[in-house]
Amino acid sequence: MNHRLHLRLEHLERATNQLLTSVEDLGERATVAPGPGQWSAAQVVQHLLVSETGIGQYIEKKLRDADKLGESGVAAFLKSRLLRLALRLPFTRFKVPRYLAELTPAEVPPLPELRAQWEATRRHLERLLNEYPGKLLSRAIFKHPRSGMLTIHQTLDFMLDHVLHHQKQVKRIAAAVGK
Repeated sequence: MNHRLHLRLEHLERATNQLLTSVEDLGERATVAPGPGQWSAAQVVQHLLVSETGIGQYIEKKLRDADKLGESGVAAFLKSRLLRLALRLPFTRFKVPRYLAELTPAEVPPLPELRAQWEATRRHLERLLNEYPGKLLSRAIFKHPRSGMLTIHQTLDFMLDHVLHHQKQVKRIAAAVGK
């Protein structure tokens, strides 16, 4: 695996484990929503799992047609930086893309099951990154719904920022449900 990809994956692993531990520490309160129309901490985990699963599947699909991948340009770089900034701003909220909401099951599995599913999804991503061709590192591989096409590095940066964004949400949920 490319060294820069490996470092990004390690950061993503640490952030994910911190988030999962925070949610597991809530115990029974992990399934309690802080208010009507709001997510519980367990639903946040489920959202992140569905998102990462979809990203992995999308990348795998694009790698099958790798010769059609376009180069990533300056505009894509700037858009990815704006996305990173938006995800890091406190109290920013985004509406879940419709297709992602449709992929999310109504029932939230127990946390140990979500952790196991996420571990399997992460190992799948790790295999993709281990086999990722070096000649494709500057190619656009993933289409983010707001910022457009991202390289694999930008995709991993987004995934990390996405987890960190929701980590802040889990802290707010924990405070609201009485950690």
